[in-house]
Amino acid sequence: MRALVQRVTESRVRIVGQVVGEIGRGLCVLVGVTHGDDLAMAVKLADKVWTLRVFDDADGTMNLGLGETGGQVLVVSQFTLYGDTRKGRRPSWTDAARPEHAEPLCDAFVTALRDLGATVETGVFGADMHVELVNDGPVTLMLEV
Repeated sequence: MRALVQRVTESRVRIVGQVVGEIGRGLCVLVGVTHGDDLAMAVKLADKVWTLRVFDDADGTMNLGLGETGGQVLVVSQFTLYGDTRKGRRPSWTDAARPEHAEPLCDAFVTALRDLGATVETGVFGADMHVELVNDGPVTLMLEV
């Protein structure tokens, strides 16, 4: 599993102009699933996101995680994180898991974050979404388990 994590001051997902998920200060997390991923990986990735120290402490050092800041998480499924662009100009999506495998793992990732204490908003799996965010820093990291 992969997660593109962006520290944000605000973020939202719209579908056909309607907001379906919205957060203030926290993390916008785009999640991709590949064929060999499983439930244990979803839980491990959630723990990594929860404990990722990308928020400033009193000294201005990135030393705090979501649990210590009360930040929120916006999770958006993103099969294109497994796009392969090594050949030609058209990405190959063969490394991205099929929806019947990917959707339950995205759901498990969200559940694991909530179980850790995170306030989580989501997009809608498989929908044509418009994601808006204000990247804070900017801080953007790719996580993989």
